[in-house]
Amino acid sequence: MDTWLIVLIVVAVVVLGGLAALAATRRGAAGKERKREQAREHLQEAQTRAARADRDRALADEQAARARREQAEVQERAARAEQEARDRTARAEEERSAAEKLRAKAEQLAPDVVHADRQGAHGTDADRTGRPGEAVHTDRPGEAVHTDRPSEAAYADRPAREGDTRPDAYGGEGATRR
Repeated sequence: MDTWLIVLIVVAVVVLGGLAALAATRRGAAGKERKREQAREHLQEAQTRAARADRDRALADEQAARARREQAEVQERAARAEQEARDRTARAEEERSAAEKLRAKAEQLAPDVVHADRQGAHGTDADRTGRPGEAVHTDRPGEAVHTDRPSEAAYADRPAREGDTRPDAYGGEGATRR
């Protein structure tokens, strides 16, 4: 073979080798640049997510603080209401005690008045109910419990009318007037 052909082949191999090395270097640099770009994107996404997480954490902390504050207010109101109920109960007990002392004094002063008051605790008592002829039942003196239906004595002086609900009224259980 001729020398010039060998030289030409050697030069072609060297040029091709250089071109391959140059292409590999460029490809490595492009790959490196792509990796750097990806790293920047990941870093930016991480910063965005961290900021969002911080914001969500701050909102959650604020919500928890608000809930604790509201719970404290509710507990304070409940404690205040319980104290008011205890105070009211204490005042009621004081009033009951004072009433018992006054009743005892009244019994010492005039036992017949106290005895008559106790007998009037059951039956019809217009002074205590405010409704003449109304039946009254009570467990304690001075406390009237009204029945749903007035006694018959309340109607004794009135004539029966249409729609009257008394037992002896028209259509009732008693005698009818025709």
